Amino acid sequence: MRLGRRGLLGLVAAAGVSLAGDARATGWYEMGQDMVPRERTTVDVSGYLRTRGEALHNLDLDRGLTPSGAPFFPVSSADPRAQTLTHWDMRLRTDVSLYAPGSMVAVKARLDVLDNLALGSLPNDVPAATTGQRSPTDAIRVRRAYGELLLPFGFLAAGRMGTQWGLGMVANGGDCLDCDSADASDRVAFITPLAGHIFAAAYDFSATGPTTQRALQNRTLDLERSTNVRTVTFAFLQWRDETARARRQKAGKITVDYGAYLTHRWQTDDIPSTYLPSARPVDPFANGGAGIMNRGYTASAGSAWFRLLFPRARVEAELAYVTANIEQSSLLPGVLLRQPAKSRQMGAAFESTFGNADERFSTGFDAGYASGDPAPGFGAVQRASSPATKPGDLDGPQASPPRDNRIDNFRFHPDYRVDRILFREILGTVTDAVYLRPHARFRIAKTRSAQVTAHAALIGSHAVEASSTPSGKGPLGIELDPSLTFETNAFLAALDYAVLFPLAGLDNVQSNLSAKPAQLIRLRLNYLF
Repeated sequence: MRLGRRGLLGLVAAAGVSLAGDARATGWYEMGQDMVPRERTTVDVSGYLRTRGEALHNLDLDRGLTPSGAPFFPVSSADPRAQTLTHWDMRLRTDVSLYAPGSMVAVKARLDVLDNLALGSLPNDVPAATTGQRSPTDAIRVRRAYGELLLPFGFLAAGRMGTQWGLGMVANGGDCLDCDSADASDRVAFITPLAGHIFAAAYDFSATGPTTQRALQNRTLDLERSTNVRTVTFAFLQWRDETARARRQKAGKITVDYGAYLTHRWQTDDIPSTYLPSARPVDPFANGGAGIMNRGYTASAGSAWFRLLFPRARVEAELAYVTANIEQSSLLPGVLLRQPAKSRQMGAAFESTFGNADERFSTGFDAGYASGDPAPGFGAVQRASSPATKPGDLDGPQASPPRDNRIDNFRFHPDYRVDRILFREILGTVTDAVYLRPHARFRIAKTRSAQVTAHAALIGSHAVEASSTPSGKGPLGIELDPSLTFETNAFLAALDYAVLFPLAGLDNVQSNLSAKPAQLIRLRLNYLF
């Protein structure tokens, strides 16, 4: 069955609409802020160049292989006993905004060049003798391209735009300087202010196809309307911009922002051969369309978000609930399953900070919850063609029809960063777990144009379903994440360290091996423009 993050939890990402002051902003609360009178066409360009280097030590935790024969984390092929892996990559991100004369129309785009390209990965010739690097075939990736129109009664946007909601726990536009992925949707959206709130409606073209080429045209045609996946979203929120929040904080006032949305996704039929691997091409329309099968997929999601800003503190939280039903979960045409597949998931994140950004010291406490599924493995990555999990596995599908027809583990967006080793690197995201995260910040030095800051966080994590862990026990780990950053208006350097002390949930009970500590060092350089 197919019910991955881009299928079910991708539904939640439909709630964020990119209507913004520039192409970097991805929340609908920023609509129209940049729509000011202009006498001529104006072009704004912004972005960054990022390079990162890291050393990852013992991320397989020295606890042996899972029952499926895989380590927790990739290891050296030449020497599986080697403890440290290294990596460098880069990205050039450019956000372009074009404003027509007047104050009504804007066109925006985001381009990523050499996106997360591993440095040295494309030598021109024999590696030992290379004198340069080749350009990859997808050197430039167009992440967004959409238009905005300011009307007397609202705001209309259409195209491919980023999505962001609340804390970014599920719908995340990937705008942070260390982000690796991002949500984007092909959509038409309308937003209007009413009664002191922002109301929005969006229609997403989540998936379309199969398609065919039109004669003598550089266009395609949708051949099977019933296989399309579509999403509709309705939302409202109260939100104040950064300037208003700062002004109210300086005046000693409390600011309350909040919002909620409902979204629904559906698909009537499906063509599994369009996304499943096969030894040879399959024509879904052969034999009277035998490759087209009923799916009966529906999914709905809701989310609530609020933020309290005090003169010297911030409290923010997000809650999401997702439910889905697949009437026919079989991926094999002609082979039907009697029981539908169902899902019920819940996730929540809480953040707090005590002390303002301009103060020398601040602290806070974060927490999160992602519902679990009792099937073995955490289910962070669920691929349609993956085999069923075994007790002791770290990851894998949470449903295995016909005996198990449920997927109940909620997954945070991978760019919502909680730690640096366990959830970010080993599991890939927060799922089937609860965590607590006290943190602190201390400004070491500050001048008119630069500052040096130390950060530290301590993360404790526990599985929601003990049966999901490799050992069948709940405690996962304690992780310490300190950082040192240097930043100016146009440059940021961050030196990160992390050490994970794994707990009983990650032990190898089959081989009687205890998981050992893992460490990470990462250097990140961001050149901003």
